[in-house]
Amino acid sequence: MSILDIPVITRVRQNHALEHATVHVLSQRNRTLRLVGRSSASGFHIYGQVDTEDLASAVSEALARLQNGEADLAVHPRCGTNLAVAGVLAGLSAFAVMSGRSRSRFEKLPEVIMASTIAVLIAQPLGSLVQSKITTTPDVAQLCIEGISRQERGGVVIHYVKIAEG
Repeated sequence: MSILDIPVITRVRQNHALEHATVHVLSQRNRTLRLVGRSSASGFHIYGQVDTEDLASAVSEALARLQNGEADLAVHPRCGTNLAVAGVLAGLSAFAVMSGRSRSRFEKLPEVIMASTIAVLIAQPLGSLVQSKITTTPDVAQLCIEGISRQERGGVVIHYVKIAEG
């Protein structure tokens, strides 16, 4: 059994995929919309100025589209996974350059910048791959929407989409 097959991790991955699909649907409807999402084992949060009814409609559409095989909706270009992959690769590349030959840090700086830049470029397609293979799964056949709640904190609208197995 893989760590990705542990039930709680599978649920987070499923909810993460549904979160991404929902943001894709909302973004297709309104190109200027700016949202942030965060997934958990029981659902996901959406932070941003979106109407609750519009969100409910988008979540329903996203779930149906994932269940009908639109797996590409599970991956999003602005996912935090992409930032994490870029950070790890840039940090490791900088560390590798700094660990090399015995020159001063200042003399190594151009190589560190070059290695980090290349790492960030490599991270772009790699981040999508990590999403599709590790941090999300479009296999949401058994999921259903249990409910959506809305609150406002400091002028920020926060929706919580509760997901259940149905």
